[in-house]
Formats: sequence, structure tokens, C-alpha cells
Amino acid sequence: MASGSANVTSDPSLNGVSSTPGENEYPSGFPQSICDEVPKEKYLCSNCNNVLNKARQTVCGHRYCLACVNWLVRNNKDLVCTKCKEEDPSVESDTSVLLTLDQFYNDAAINKEILDLKVHCANQGCPWRSTLKNFEDHQSQCEYALIPCNIGCGIMVQRKTLATHLERGCPNNKTTCSSCAGVLTPRELQKHVCPSSSDKKTAKADKRQKNNQSGSSKKKEPCIFSDVGCSFKGYADKVKEHESCSHVGHLQLLLDVTRALQRTLSSPAERGQHESPDFLQPGQCCASLASPIEGEIEIETDGGDPGVSDKAFSLHDDQVELAVGQQLDAIQQRVQVMENIISALNREVEKTQLSVIALERDNDSSQQIIEHLETKVAELQQRLVRKDIHITSLQQCISAQQDVSYDGTFLWRLCDVSQSLREAASGQKISQYSPAFYTARYGFKVCMRLYLNGDGVGKGTHISLFFVIMKGEYDPILSWPFRHKVTFFFIDQNQREHVIDAFRPDLSSASFHRPVSEMNVASGCPLFFPLVKLRSPKHAYCKDDTIYIKCVVDISS
Repeated sequence: MASGSANVTSDPSLNGVSSTPGENEYPSGFPQSICDEVPKEKYLCSNCNNVLNKARQTVCGHRYCLACVNWLVRNNKDLVCTKCKEEDPSVESDTSVLLTLDQFYNDAAINKEILDLKVHCANQGCPWRSTLKNFEDHQSQCEYALIPCNIGCGIMVQRKTLATHLERGCPNNKTTCSSCAGVLTPRELQKHVCPSSSDKKTAKADKRQKNNQSGSSKKKEPCIFSDVGCSFKGYADKVKEHESCSHVGHLQLLLDVTRALQRTLSSPAERGQHESPDFLQPGQCCASLASPIEGEIEIETDGGDPGVSDKAFSLHDDQVELAVGQQLDAIQQRVQVMENIISALNREVEKTQLSVIALERDNDSSQQIIEHLETKVAELQQRLVRKDIHITSLQQCISAQQDVSYDGTFLWRLCDVSQSLREAASGQKISQYSPAFYTARYGFKVCMRLYLNGDGVGKGTHISLFFVIMKGEYDPILSWPFRHKVTFFFIDQNQREHVIDAFRPDLSSASFHRPVSEMNVASGCPLFFPLVKLRSPKHAYCKDDTIYIKCVVDISS
């Protein structure tokens, strides 16, 4: 049984619960199916068996969702822990174990673990994956989530298809035509034409429609508002697109003509006496407006009876206002449909903006983590380089310790002699030193120096070999100058005839005095071995491109 006394606090949100469960309150936990892995038993609600949502822990150690607690307390007068009742049915009659609101505590520790669970979106087709703490935010803006139509048609649609549904398929998204009182969807409204008051108007419209269909791709046509000042011309599909998106401009043109007509009709007597160029004449006004609006009204203006003329203009003015009113009603209906769609899209844009902000915040956090990790990697790489250098140094020390000799005798094995000879002849590497060795355990530290192409009098004809005294650890306690006989051997690998040369130190030479630098000047045999004999078929001084040179220091002399 879990105990959360160290991590739980009394939860004031349990006080004042409502009398009925709220929307989606019961069952209140997250479904187990959204988890990438099967959740542990401690993460499940004791009531609804879903993953705990705002976990609350009882005094007996069992856990419940917050909404489950509200539901149970509201609907049970004598509430006993569900799990305790399953484990021991007798506790149901024990009044001492009854639960009240103040016996449920916020379990902060388990809530933190639950929010870090790996989950995925349950909506079909959605690829989203994250942790549970981001699940509810994602659900509120998931493009694949099924949501009810926001104007109440009752149809469930995916959030990403809501705008299309409102425009094309929603049975409730309808408006009423103010002219014919017909109820139309947005798509029907775009194609809707009110019944004409005249057969001629219908015939003319039919004729224009046929002409548009047959010749739209062959010749350009003017806008229907060309007679009131619109200069647009194009093919039928372009004209239709222009007419559908230029309502404001067309209305402005109609308004200007209507105002001119009203000014003209307001004072017929004055108009007869003073013909101002700023106003349209009655004949001109009728000629410009009759064709695009009605197309069938003909009025004589030859200076006849003024009363007849006034009636004609009054009739024409009423028809113009009626036509303009019908156009305005149609535009208002389309604007209302567009406002519904724009409202839905604005909500989606706001949700998308919130999602983008959250993603940017996560991205900034990830960038900081990446920079921190890159810094740590760089530090570790530097440490690794230092360790590699230290390991190489230790390996060299170990190798030197393995090759060192403490009895005054050293056998030097040299490989790749042909390559070394070429380097010596070209001057790239004229000499090489042997590893150091000692005449005794605490004796002189010495080495050999070899010139494969010769040195001094032996250069180019002989191999020169010299003896070098090095600065050693025990020089202060040794007897100087160096007095011991030195013998060199060039080993015949067929064991027939070794080349041997020996010398005794010149005690007056600085080469055999105590070194003041790392090593003294070398001294020895410049004509140690002729180069012409190196490849002698009778001997095997160089075999498999390898030679052996031996140095013996006679410490008894």
C-alpha cells in the first residue's frame, strides 16, 4: 500500500463541489490506451481504473482522480475506500473507516511521475507523441480530433476540416434570400439567381449565360458594371472572379450614379433652365442605367409633357433602388457566411499560435541542453587527449624498462635497414641512437650511435659506430673519468664470422668525463664495417633487412 505522507498536502479544491458531474468529469482519468507502455498499478485510479488525473491519496494509501473523488463524495453518504472494500468486505460496516473530503490529499510525487509518462495521440491519423503533461494541450488543438460543428448541426468533423464543412456541407449554415425568401447554403447562394420580374430579363440572362459558356475561352468580355464606369475586361471565368470579389468598387460606382440621378431629379424646373455639366441629363441617365439594370425600359425625353417625364424618372429611380437593394442583400448574406468561416479559422489560428509558442519554448530549451552537452563533450575530448598522451608516455617508459640492460652488455636489433640506408645517404636521417643501458645496476648510463652511411673518414664507404656516455642518475657516486674497455660486435647471422672492434677510453678526452649535458660527444670506430660487405653472399650480416649490433663494456678492466 502506497504512502505519500511526505509528498501530499491538503487539497482545498475539493471543497464546494457541484451537485452534478461536470462535462467529461466521470470517468475522469486518462485512458490507458494512450500510453506507449502499460502503466504501472500505482498510476491507476482505484475507481475508474484509468491513469490518474490530478491524483488524490486517501489516509489508507489508495489513489483516486480528483473528479472521481468529487463524484464519489457527492453520490455516497457513507463513503468507504473502494480498494479497501475489495480487500476486506467487512470494512463497509465499520464507521471508523468512512472517508470525508478532508481525508483526501494532493499526491504531488505521483502526479510528477504520471506527467512524465510517454504517451501518443489517440485520434486516428495523428502522429503526435510526447509526455502526458502536454497531452491535454495537444488534444485542445489536434487537427485530427473530432469536434461538433460550431453552429449546431450535430455532425462531428475533424478540426482541420471544419472550415470546409461550414462552407460546403453544414445543413445549418444557411441564409435566406431577401428577394425570394429562399433558404440557401453558401454554395447554392453563389449560384442563386432570383426570379426576374420580366421574361425579357430572364431571356437576356439565359442568353448571356450561354454566350459565356460557349465563348468564354475565345473572346474577352466587359464587366457587367462597365456601363457605370468599371473598365475591367477579360475571359468569362476572369470576369466572374472579378465580379465576385469587387463588390465594394461596384457599389461605389452605383452609388455615384444614383447620387447624380437624385440631384438631377430633385429640381426639374431648374434643370430645364440651367443645364450644368456636373449633372447627368435625364436621357443620359436613363441610357446609362437602363441597360445594365433592367435592360427593357425606354423613356422619351424629347421635351414633351413634364408630368410624364417626372413619372418616368420616378419609376426608373424606384427600379434602380430595388436593384441596388437586392445586390446589397446578396452581398450581406455572403458576408455573413464568410464571417462564420473566418470566425472558425481565427480560433484555429489562435490555437496554432499557442502551439507554435510552445514549440519555440521547447526548441529554446533543447538548444540550451544541446549547447551544454556540446561543452561537456569538448571537455571530455580534451581529457581523453591528455590521457592518450599520458598512456603513450607510460608505454614508452615501460618499453625502455623492458629493453634496458644492467650488466654492460646490450644487443641492438635494427629493422628496415634498406630504408635507413637510403635516408642516411640522402641526409634525411644520418644517425640513430640505441636505447640506453647501464654498466651495472647503479653504474654508468651509456648508449651507441650508428652512422649507416659513415661519418668522418668513413663517410660513404663504411658503417661508423660510436660509444656515448649519457647523464645518469648515479653519476655523483661513480668514479670519473670512464676507464672501461668497450667492444663492438657486428653479428653474422649465419654464425660464421662476426666483425669485432674494441677500444679503450682516452682519459684526457671530454667524451669520457662526467657529462654536463644530456650526453657527451660520441667516440668510437668511424671505419667499423665496410658497406660493400653488408650484402656479402658468404655472410649474413644483413638478413631479412635486419642487422644485429652488440656492445660489451668490460667492467672488470
